[in-house]
Amino acid sequence: MDYTEAAEFLNISSVDVVCLQHEYGIFGGDDGKYILDLLEALRKPVVSTLHTVLNRPSEGQKATLERVCAISNQVVVIADKAKGMLNELYGVPLDKIVRIPHGVPNVPFMDPGYYKDQYHLEGRKVLLTFGLIGPGKGIEHAIDAVALLVKEFPNLTYVVLGATHPEVKRQFGEAYRTSLEQRVEAKGIKDNVLFFDRWVSDEQLHEFLLMADLYITPYLAKEQISSGTLSFAMGCGKAIVSTPYWYAEEMLADGRGLLTEFADAAGMAEGLRRLLSDEVECNQIRKRAYQFTRSMIYDEVGHRYLEAFSRAAEAGVPSTVTKRPVATGLPEIHLDHLRIMTDDTGLIQHAIFATPDRSQGYTTDDNARALRFVVRYWSLFKDDSVLPLIQTYLAFFLYAFNDQTKRFRNFMAYDRHWLEEIGSDDSQGRTLGALADTLLYAPNDSIAGIAKRIFEQALPASRDLLSPRAWAWTILACDTFIKRFGGAREVREVREDLSGRLIRAFENNATEDWPWCENEVTYDNGRICKALMVAEAIADPPVKNHYGLRSLEWLMEVQTDPKNGHLSIIGNNGWLRRGGIKAPFDQQPIDAAALLSACHDAYRLTGDARWKSDMKKCFNWFLGANDLNMPLYDFKTHGCHDGLHDHGISRHQGAESTLSWLMSALRMHQEGGF
Repeated sequence: MDYTEAAEFLNISSVDVVCLQHEYGIFGGDDGKYILDLLEALRKPVVSTLHTVLNRPSEGQKATLERVCAISNQVVVIADKAKGMLNELYGVPLDKIVRIPHGVPNVPFMDPGYYKDQYHLEGRKVLLTFGLIGPGKGIEHAIDAVALLVKEFPNLTYVVLGATHPEVKRQFGEAYRTSLEQRVEAKGIKDNVLFFDRWVSDEQLHEFLLMADLYITPYLAKEQISSGTLSFAMGCGKAIVSTPYWYAEEMLADGRGLLTEFADAAGMAEGLRRLLSDEVECNQIRKRAYQFTRSMIYDEVGHRYLEAFSRAAEAGVPSTVTKRPVATGLPEIHLDHLRIMTDDTGLIQHAIFATPDRSQGYTTDDNARALRFVVRYWSLFKDDSVLPLIQTYLAFFLYAFNDQTKRFRNFMAYDRHWLEEIGSDDSQGRTLGALADTLLYAPNDSIAGIAKRIFEQALPASRDLLSPRAWAWTILACDTFIKRFGGAREVREVREDLSGRLIRAFENNATEDWPWCENEVTYDNGRICKALMVAEAIADPPVKNHYGLRSLEWLMEVQTDPKNGHLSIIGNNGWLRRGGIKAPFDQQPIDAAALLSACHDAYRLTGDARWKSDMKKCFNWFLGANDLNMPLYDFKTHGCHDGLHDHGISRHQGAESTLSWLMSALRMHQEGGF
């Protein structure tokens, strides 16, 4: 919603051209796709600067960047190499791509000694790295290189300037910086390495750069296509040693710097030794770098951008680009009711109206639903406020797991005593699904570690499950686990075993007019369709009948009102038996959510837009497009009513219903809405 509102603001503003600085990690949604909502709604020409161009993008990354480029009047790249990649891999016409170099400050070519006394480094040879600190920077290898040089050059000081990257700090704290400090101490070079753990102003940054004799970028990723830090160092006339990532290869060519192999401390040390030992060569490299960047000073780069903006403004919005309709009215996701229903034990099962009903206690089922939602919510929005919820639900599973039976208990009274020793097959499968999702989307290693441990303890018992829905949950759980650990042999075996059982259940029971695995269609039916799509994809030999999509098509057909076209769910007051008619009530939110989820998977599998239309149909069921024309989602409490009855909606807003709504809303947000 915020992206479309931003677009509308820009549309009515006086700006002539919108300049997009594109980087996948800046924008929300899978692969930063939310920025497309803004671009699709814009009625202004766009010039996009691409800070990352991947040569091996995922399907989502490729699709996002292709659309950004299609909507943009001009696409700006920082390196020449990116032009060819955009043209060959992403199909962007060369006449649409313009190279404008990274800007650098216009500073004089100065002797490094001028600023050293301010930092008590007079008489020292200063080697500098600056920027946001994180594991991909390879600073540990530069430290090792310094350790190889200090006996020969005892006055060498390596300055590491910059705060820890916020995303690294959020996930891992200061573990990387601490490891660097410990490395320095272990190497015995504490007097030769200085850490400045802080943000600095532009003026301070210029002072650090000007006082440095040498600069080093020991980065570990070959595919890096731009580097502001390298550009700044060259603009200040530094002699540079760097690993050969793409941008460095281009910028340091023709004697403007030295390149060394990745993670090669000895090679870095040799390059630095060469510059420290030969002042003439060092000054020649400095001058070449400085002269090369005179066309990169801010004034020059600014003129280049003004030219690009002028061309875009003159051309206007491209008439050849057909923009898709932009989602409007998609409700924001609020967690108020979920938090109210969660105490320090876990998620309470039922509510009286919107107030938790403590007399009904808890279920592992509902805590599994909650955990699946919050880890996916965190993955999409990076909202750290849900981390305590994740830990609460995980702790519930730790307590729910029975070491003797290797199964999860399900029902727990409010006083925390268990009402059973073995839970249902479905709760076992659903909990495995939640743990696998947690492993895939975990915000940190400790959460991933506990999820993996519980999953592996509980997995063997899944071979004894008898319910097709439990098979389905476990197949999907194993498939998710394998996305993180592809070599997990036992997980693959369980996935293949249960996939075979599910396919055989269809082969033994389904007919042309009843493409289903049982003689009765009951609840959470879309989950079976989802698992069938996975089962058929991995089957060897291949499955001939494609029950996954066919059964989902059939479920949508029998649950679509023939007159008005809205979703009309099979009610649990009688279900749908073979040869019978579907029960009109009581309709449950879990079924709308499962259908929406299955349609989402079908859309991603086939790319067929009809499945996205069916997603919308399922979602709108919650908002009032149903048999009673009454919304089940409560916009005031942000909970969801428990069902649709012949006399109206349930007044209660329990855990299962609220999680069904939340997960459905999350999937719609993932796809950018309607």
